[in-house]
Amino acid sequence: MKQYYVYMMCSNNRKALYIGVTNDLIRRVYEHKHGMIDGFTTKYNTKRLVYYDVTNDVECAITREKQLKNWRREKKEVLISEMNPEWKDLYLDMV
Repeated sequence: MKQYYVYMMCSNNRKALYIGVTNDLIRRVYEHKHGMIDGFTTKYNTKRLVYYDVTNDVECAITREKQLKNWRREKKEVLISEMNPEWKDLYLDMV
């Protein structure tokens, strides 16, 4: 069964947050970390995985991504802190 991930990347200074959806979290974060994705992540240097959620339903993942993108910054920070209080790079525990 396929899995889909909604994830948040942040810059080292925590000023920039990127929210995305993927079916291969490890590959996608690797692409962010190595500058393989042009646009927001390259411009704002969002290379630290600080949050992710997993589902088997792609529509649920897309809906959740849109929901999170519409949240205020403070609410996103609370969500991250609940899962990852130190805002450490969760990718390091996956590889």
